[in-house]
Amino acid sequence: MLPPAPARKALPAEPPADTDLAAAARAVRRGGVIAYPTEAVFGLGCDPRNESAVRRILALKHRPWEKGLILIAAHPDQLAPYVLPLDPPLRARVLPTWPGPVTWLLPARPETPTWLRGAHQTLACRVTAHPIARRLCEQAATALVSTSANPAGLPPARGAAQVRDYFPEGLDAIVDGPVDPTAGPTEIRDAHSGRVLRPAAKPDGGHGPDRPHEET
Repeated sequence: MLPPAPARKALPAEPPADTDLAAAARAVRRGGVIAYPTEAVFGLGCDPRNESAVRRILALKHRPWEKGLILIAAHPDQLAPYVLPLDPPLRARVLPTWPGPVTWLLPARPETPTWLRGAHQTLACRVTAHPIARRLCEQAATALVSTSANPAGLPPARGAAQVRDYFPEGLDAIVDGPVDPTAGPTEIRDAHSGRVLRPAAKPDGGHGPDRPHEET
């Protein structure tokens, strides 16, 4: 039986000023790289269609392209350009967990670039419930790349100040906001099998995904 979606504490409903979100959304549309809060940690993001911006993120993190990246969205339609249409059984499995802290490996479209899916035929996707990340996707009018804001081997940033410490250069905008301090990286599940590849973890937990698609 498919395990229930992990519960998360409610986040403060105090998003930053619209001008901050609007500036970050403009940076995304111009091909920039931004940092922003997600459910558990800060993420680095950009327009998934912009290869140059994605490669900037990979270089900032020292992350191999083969691992692939997560996309987050405000609603499932924003993921449609990147993944194949879900048949009814997959829709019944995936959609009830969204918006929420569950990332699914979905079958990628053949034209989905390798700079997003890495060396895989699937793409990690999530419709986020985080109010700031959700509004960013809405204002940028696109899904966003979402990879934890940290150089490889260091803990993910949990605040804007830590993001600036990690990346004093190379970012076009940082959106401040809350993350859940009790939460670890989001759960990852395989859409076809329903198998949990990475359980939801506490911040100090040692869970590692069978397929290390991404940290957030």
